[in-house]
Amino acid sequence: MLVDFNFRIIFEYLPLFLTGLRSTFFISLVSISLALVTGVIACACRISGIKILKYPAIAFIEIIRSTPLLVQIYFLYFGLPTLGLRVPEIQTGIIALMLNSGAYIAEIIRAGITSVDQGQLEAGTASGLNYIQRMRFIILPQALGVTVPPLLGQSIVLVKDSALLSLISVMELTRCGQTMTSERFMPAEAFFTVAFFYMCIYFCLKALADWSQRKLIFREAY
Repeated sequence: MLVDFNFRIIFEYLPLFLTGLRSTFFISLVSISLALVTGVIACACRISGIKILKYPAIAFIEIIRSTPLLVQIYFLYFGLPTLGLRVPEIQTGIIALMLNSGAYIAEIIRAGITSVDQGQLEAGTASGLNYIQRMRFIILPQALGVTVPPLLGQSIVLVKDSALLSLISVMELTRCGQTMTSERFMPAEAFFTVAFFYMCIYFCLKALADWSQRKLIFREAY
């Protein structure tokens, strides 16, 4: 099987794939950062007692989680221009990934906050701590240990989901594989290379997740 596998073509297209790798890394980094901010805001609004903030946050989270990411990308890419808003492809992709991951991150953070025992909150209140102090000294330190692993897992999912942006002509890793296939008609070589780079990103993020989990376990034991 490997006799017909042309590694020379892979090395010939390596600069293109490295460009796609940089684009994927940039898109993922910006999207994850913005999704984290979006998730924190959405979570804060959802757990708040203010109805004008709570219900829109719930609607946002449920709508995003109940619809496919591809539909959301197409809605932003094809739907916004009909409303008079023209956004470049890469920005459209970042917005879609930000909103999609932001909804899941909001639920991850909310689960971490609600996992804190209610008795500890009552003890903090009895000790005279206000809401901000309870969040800082009781809730957030414990919620951090619960939420960091799933947040890193969501980051891995976001990186892989960025491949869908190739459908709106964003020049990332998967789009580079499509370009090589259309020019040389070598799908095995093209998408083997794409898969290899995604695996490299995955194992780097997985190593980071394992390292952070070990550090959190050490702190808890300490």
